[in-house]
Amino acid sequence: MEIFVKALPVEEIIESLSKQFRTPLKKDAGELTIELPEKLGQGFIRGTSFDSGVGIIEYNVTFYKDMEIHFTINQTHPLKFIFCSEGRVNHAFEENEDIHTIDTYQNVIVSSSGYNGHVLYFKANETSHVFSLEIIRAEFNKRKNFGYKDISPRLEQLFQDDVAQELFFYQGNYSIQAADIVEDIAKKDHTGFLRFIFLEGKAYEMLTKQISQFIDDQQNDNKSTMLRRSDVEKVKRAVDVINQDLNKNYSVDELAKEVGTNVNKLQEGFRYMFNLTVNKYVQQVKLEAAKEMLSESDQNISQIVGQIGLNNRSYFSKIFKEKYGVSPKYFLNNKFNESEHSTENEEDEDENGKN
Repeated sequence: MEIFVKALPVEEIIESLSKQFRTPLKKDAGELTIELPEKLGQGFIRGTSFDSGVGIIEYNVTFYKDMEIHFTINQTHPLKFIFCSEGRVNHAFEENEDIHTIDTYQNVIVSSSGYNGHVLYFKANETSHVFSLEIIRAEFNKRKNFGYKDISPRLEQLFQDDVAQELFFYQGNYSIQAADIVEDIAKKDHTGFLRFIFLEGKAYEMLTKQISQFIDDQQNDNKSTMLRRSDVEKVKRAVDVINQDLNKNYSVDELAKEVGTNVNKLQEGFRYMFNLTVNKYVQQVKLEAAKEMLSESDQNISQIVGQIGLNNRSYFSKIFKEKYGVSPKYFLNNKFNESEHSTENEEDEDENGKN
């Protein structure tokens, strides 16, 4: 099935889809939503735009037949940042036949040339959750953009090309932080005016992340810092490596090499997942293991210090007290006192029971 959209900005795109799908249009302040009719599929398409020329469209759809949405308006098309959080969607430029698949957690930055448009392809019976950040550059460039200071020359050229002289395509895997923004947008915690200004803020936040990600992708592997989904799996593997043998003391560099990432991404991953540096996380894990051994084993403090890979008992006592508020010796003695007190209570209960 093919749909041809000859409309801009985003509100007019949603209105056009509403007419062609023959489904009602719902309005909530500036955000417009259409539910797919039962004969076509399940889900919704919604979107809005802002005075700056920025707009956002969310497709959360399952079509029962293959669906092609052609954007063919006879004017300059928006610069698009498209990202997929579930399923997949295919993209093509109207001016050539190359089809680009955008899989889950992937994104593209696309600009057609001249008045040529875009095509989105949705496969039948596949759920796709796709966001398209749409920038009408002629409007966007009326803002105080300060000469696009501190972004790459290639992106600066792309933003300033408000008559689309050049075709542009870039594909990557979007960052974990961008995934969090996508989830925030999809939740719809607000309605009306609050929803509208919330979306505007999130649109700019996402644009910031997308630009940062493009710049980050131009770095070599040792300098790249932004986390992708694959990087989170490497952080989880690093956690497993740490927990497998607490007696070992990996440097951050050794740990990064062990799991196949760089130091910057490993540190960023631990900050993202645990709000700790790698070394602070290792210290916390060792201290928690030591506390458990002090509570449940008969080992003395020196033995436990050796078990967790620390050679300095004084240093262990210092960091233990910083975390738990008492020294290991006090903790150990208190454990025995509690144990004796518990035994006395049990004996008293036995005596009372006999009486």
